[in-house]
Amino acid sequence: MAFLRYFFLFSGFILFGLGTALAIQVSYLGLHPWDVLNVALYARHGLTIGSWGIICGLILVSISFVVDRSYINIGTFLNALLIGPIIDFFLWADILPEASHDWKDYMILLAGIVITGVGGGLYVAAGIGAGPRDGFMLSLADKTRLSVSQARVIVESLVLLIGFLLGGPIFVMTFVYTFIQSPVFQYSLAFFRKLLHVAARKNKDSGFVA
Repeated sequence: MAFLRYFFLFSGFILFGLGTALAIQVSYLGLHPWDVLNVALYARHGLTIGSWGIICGLILVSISFVVDRSYINIGTFLNALLIGPIIDFFLWADILPEASHDWKDYMILLAGIVITGVGGGLYVAAGIGAGPRDGFMLSLADKTRLSVSQARVIVESLVLLIGFLLGGPIFVMTFVYTFIQSPVFQYSLAFFRKLLHVAARKNKDSGFVA
């Protein structure tokens, strides 16, 4: 079971990075708030988009570690350190479709959102630690007695504002991103958790100990 969990974790990272890179290819349509910030920081200060993802992720992990470390696990650090380089790899490899500035770009962005949602559900289902952004919002919700959804809205609105002030790519799809990604994430999470449960039950019935 441990092997399967880590397989889910790393497969989820790859899909999440791929989906994010796809969306960045057509970023003029708008990106998720965190990606708006990372792209804006890259445009202003160099490095790479993935590097800024790592920096922001480690900052959030550090804050969560001080405030409430219960949501931090090995998967949290792996998430913060690996997804950024995966995004950079897909952007560097030049294998993704380029923006055509017509209706096909919406299909590219939709594919990116769906793939990211599936990837998120896959690595969270592994149960090896929340991502740095999710862990930070869960910690904030615990400490302020806000609901998780309220904490998410507050944090992502602030991130979006900072990204906007830095000149990040905000457009109509920025504001509908979550409405598409969240249901995909929830369905994927439930599906992959069920797969893990079935696999665990089969291992138990067969007497196999992972």
